[in-house]
Amino acid sequence: QVQLVESGGGLVQPGGSLRLSCAASGSVSLIYLMGWYRQAPGKQRELVATITSGGSTTYADSVKGRFTISRDNAKNTVYLQMNSLKPEDTAVYYCNANILTDRGARGGYWGQGTQVTVSS
Repeated sequence: QVQLVESGGGLVQPGGSLRLSCAASGSVSLIYLMGWYRQAPGKQRELVATITSGGSTTYADSVKGRFTISRDNAKNTVYLQMNSLKPEDTAVYYCNANILTDRGARGGYWGQGTQVTVSS
């Protein structure tokens, strides 16, 4: 069994910052690509940012220059630092990881989601 547990969401005013964390635990042998997605009410889930095991990153155009994805491979954890938040960033944020388990199976896993609300 593999679990991804997110934390760090909440309510913040426009222009504020939040830092999300997502830790993988359980039968984890190796973690490949990790990423953050978000889903706003009435909209499809969209990719926010990704990071490879070597540290290469990609970002959605809407968050470039404001969000930073990073990871700690020793802790099996991925982070999303969100600065200059806007109301349109309001969504449930999900982490995703491509994981090789200690049984030799490889697949994608999702966290349960954490709510981010940007409002005055």
